[in-house]
Amino acid sequence: MAWYLYKLGRWSFRNRFKVIAAWVALLILGGVGAATLSGDTNDKFELGDTESSQAFDLIKERTPDVSTDGATARLVVQAADGKTLTDADSQAAIAAALKQATTDHVVSASDPFTTGTVSQDGTTAYSVISYDRVATELDSADEKAVDRAAETLDDAGLTAIVGGDAFVEASHGASAEAVGIVIAFIVLAITFGSLIAAGMPLLTAVVGVGIGILGVTTLTGFIDLSSVTPALATMLGLAVGIDYALFIMSRFKHEVLGGKTNEEAAATAVGTAGSAVVFAGLTVVIALAGLSITDISFLIQMGLAAAVTVTIAVLIALTLLPAILAVGGNKVTAGRLPGLRGADADGAGGRTNGRRWVDLVTRFKVPALIVGVGAAVAMSIPVASMELALPDDGTKTSDTAQRQAYDLLGEKFGEGSNGPLSVVIDTKDADDPVDAVRAAVAKLETVKDDVASIQAAVPDPSDTEAVAAFQQQLDAIGYTAIQVVPESGPSAAATKDLVTDIRDTMQSLPDETGARALVTGQTAVGVDVSQSLLDAFPKYLLVVVGLALILLVLVFRSIFVPVKAVAGFLASLGISLGATVAVFQWGWLQGLIGLDAESPVVFILPLLLTGILFGLAMDYEVFLVSRMREEYVHGMDARDAVVVGFQHSARVVTAAALIMMGVFAGFAFAPDPIIKSIGFALTIGVLADAFLVRMLLVPALMSIVGKNMWWIPSWLDRIMPNVDIEGESLARRLAGSPTQERIGQPGA
Repeated sequence: MAWYLYKLGRWSFRNRFKVIAAWVALLILGGVGAATLSGDTNDKFELGDTESSQAFDLIKERTPDVSTDGATARLVVQAADGKTLTDADSQAAIAAALKQATTDHVVSASDPFTTGTVSQDGTTAYSVISYDRVATELDSADEKAVDRAAETLDDAGLTAIVGGDAFVEASHGASAEAVGIVIAFIVLAITFGSLIAAGMPLLTAVVGVGIGILGVTTLTGFIDLSSVTPALATMLGLAVGIDYALFIMSRFKHEVLGGKTNEEAAATAVGTAGSAVVFAGLTVVIALAGLSITDISFLIQMGLAAAVTVTIAVLIALTLLPAILAVGGNKVTAGRLPGLRGADADGAGGRTNGRRWVDLVTRFKVPALIVGVGAAVAMSIPVASMELALPDDGTKTSDTAQRQAYDLLGEKFGEGSNGPLSVVIDTKDADDPVDAVRAAVAKLETVKDDVASIQAAVPDPSDTEAVAAFQQQLDAIGYTAIQVVPESGPSAAATKDLVTDIRDTMQSLPDETGARALVTGQTAVGVDVSQSLLDAFPKYLLVVVGLALILLVLVFRSIFVPVKAVAGFLASLGISLGATVAVFQWGWLQGLIGLDAESPVVFILPLLLTGILFGLAMDYEVFLVSRMREEYVHGMDARDAVVVGFQHSARVVTAAALIMMGVFAGFAFAPDPIIKSIGFALTIGVLADAFLVRMLLVPALMSIVGKNMWWIPSWLDRIMPNVDIEGESLARRLAGSPTQERIGQPGA
């Protein structure tokens, strides 16, 4: 493979303008598609085969005019100090405000004095404004209408706060990408000692991310995608795009300093470092595309979008980068910054800091291994108490209207008012629909733990007219909904237990009455989705890790190296999740990333983090250990191979890790709780994997095991193809080529 990549790099160098034009054309085509074909994103996390989603489907089927997935706004009204909302003027102001908030997209705007959503002290009330479409499909007229309603209430001397999911701030802004790019540029400038050289990986990464994101944006016009999908693709595309270009650029500079022409150096860099880029990219793509086996649509979309962006990053590093190097010419390796040595990033020659560190680790290898493993275990302890939940307004910062409305409702109406449960009673097959509903209510009343109130529209048996009307309603649509308000908040463990208790209690309802009960609502959806993710996790881990192990066995021709790589990844994953639990769930140091409330871990994080971090961890494994293997197969002693290979790779791996951390850290400050948690977890994961696992545990363990680390059964070694990630066959082929002296000249 190295030979074919060598030829690809040389062809791209010679045909620089064709290659650049092709990538620019793709970028323009993506821009046109995004501008003309894009649609809206959809952040509704539902699964079709869960009880909560079945309830939504039943409502849609029986009452098509009712929107179960439409956006909602909560207009929370508070009286002035010392006053209440019960006077005629306040009630009139609220009625006028609700009228102003009504647009063509509003299905209903509840009157708090009719529905009973007025606090016991009369100082606070709220109205639920339901829309017939998701938040991203609402237009500015809808938001302006709610703003006018709030202004009307303010003018009347009342305080109005708009919560809910109808009108929220963008999931992330350009600042996240800007922070990552600035940090990456600084690290690259220090690594290469040149502003021009530092700009090359940034330029290619931005082009790759641009093509990937514009493609994802175009797809939103044809399929429903979460707003997290483009953010995740941007995050990963930018990080790996810079890193992959960094690895090839480092080898290019190393070859130029060794006396090769720019063309020969570019071709050799693509043939050698490019091989590692291909296999590192494959591990990331396998991990991301492997999310498809979970059969969870929004995870599949995120994984495939990110996988495509990573694939583009690999292709750009192999083709566009050598083309740009050809345009840059000698300026790429010239123009050193004052005060920077511009040392060979490949670490050749001299006693580098990396050499000093690995000498220390291999000298005290057993204590280093014990300390490293102990630190990993200690930092993973919080994972044992991890709780998962859907993000809600309680996870937002205190300066947002959504959080203020959430807190006020919790204070005046109880925490459960922010996430009531809906128990849908399907009476279509009931022997007596009215009696079936009464039986369901009676069963719900037996559930005592964490229930604040039960609201059911069941008429008194003595009111025959009301009973007849209720019977007619049940005959017409075949269901009714009972609202159960928990005492605890939507993300609390007690509320999740309540969902389970209600479902267990209702299991006997079909046998007793012929009706069935389906529990739904935000908390129920979160419970169902989280359980589906937990069920899919073992299958995902088995398939993805299994495929990656096979790939790593091919790359390293060893059994123990891939196993050690996976063990190191598990340590990084434990540290990353442990830190996330400590910060987000326990509240440790959360102010550093803009949090001011404790909340469970976002439900998709463990599985998504596993896929992403596994791919990135294997990146560092490939780039670090492949150089060790190169020295070993060239006849060096196993311990010396670890030391020399580490010395050659430490500088560039360190730079790559710092760049990735910078990119991910930028997203850790995004306002969206999902993006924030992903960015934070990946930052900690890369920090742990690059510096604790790869820089400490790997050299310590490999120096202890010695040459046995490279053991492989002879029969397996014979049947495996030689992928030659180190480029050994390329070196032999070039050394023995009669046209070696012509390489780098036109026509060679």
